Amino acid sequence: MSNLKTLQQLAEKRRSIYVLNNQLPVANEEVVNLVEHAILHTPSSFNSQSTRIVVLFGDDHKKLWDMTEDTLRAIVGDEEKFVSTKEKIGSFRHGAGTVLFFEDQAVVRGMQEAAPLYADNFPTWASQSNAMHQYVIWTALASIEVGANLQHYNPVIDQKVASTWNIDQDWELMAQMVFGGIEQPAGDKEFKPVEERMKVFGA
Repeated sequence: MSNLKTLQQLAEKRRSIYVLNNQLPVANEEVVNLVEHAILHTPSSFNSQSTRIVVLFGDDHKKLWDMTEDTLRAIVGDEEKFVSTKEKIGSFRHGAGTVLFFEDQAVVRGMQEAAPLYADNFPTWASQSNAMHQYVIWTALASIEVGANLQHYNPVIDQKVASTWNIDQDWELMAQMVFGGIEQPAGDKEFKPVEERMKVFGA
């Protein structure tokens, strides 16, 4: 089997898995090693390396979703209207861990100062690099039979996350990736026609 075919198969295997459990098919250390590899080898503009990552397991993972639930409940107010949100947060809590993705704004500002001609682009490029880290880690998790889904409860939980885990004030929270054992696989996926989404010239 060619390396390209393997890569394409993993791209197909990476799906949003929402029904998770806390029983990983691998040791926690393997997940940590996977994340470390992504940090080292995922590209960034001007090799800025501005992405920062925090991995939460066990009680720390549960704490994140407890505080998220409490924060959202205070915002929604009405307990009846909060039922569906509570169920959704509960499904995340059932997972084994969460990867928190940040961008170090001090690095972004430094790049803007070093290359003022491209200053307006660096926040966008940093966001693109962060997204690549998310995709690499998500796909790598799929390769070891670990399910995951990506959430964005920032910025409403930013301050609590920063204070709870002593996060540097320049680290801006971008996304939260819940992972765990696959309790139920993803359903069928619909695809829009490729010809509506892609153009080829000169071939």
